[in-house]
Amino acid sequence: MLQHIKPGDYLTLLVGGLCTIWITVAVWSGGPADKALIRSGGKVFLEVPLSRDQQIEVPGPLGTSIVTIEKRRARITSDPSPRQYCVRQGWLQQAGEIAICLPNQVSVELTGGAKKYDSLNY
Repeated sequence: MLQHIKPGDYLTLLVGGLCTIWITVAVWSGGPADKALIRSGGKVFLEVPLSRDQQIEVPGPLGTSIVTIEKRRARITSDPSPRQYCVRQGWLQQAGEIAICLPNQVSVELTGGAKKYDSLNY
């Protein structure tokens, strides 16, 4: 099969691959976030700027979740939920990223700048 590919074909494949990578990065990446929107029980609990490092205790039906804000990023560091999916989500850095602890009804969403594209925004 490689014997049928000509030198110009390699150039076309390279340019096509680079264009695909550029479009993916340009469309799917969000801008830097300014604030963290923390919800508890479906209602806004607190909206805090990412410029100040802090730990916030958020009450939920199962107990207290701890949200850490550090170096202009946020994460849920502790949660009483059984599977710990929101804790494993890790650091959120770009606008539109979100970590949700469904059993404890706590979520953290980063806002500001351009939101990151996802299937829900489409």
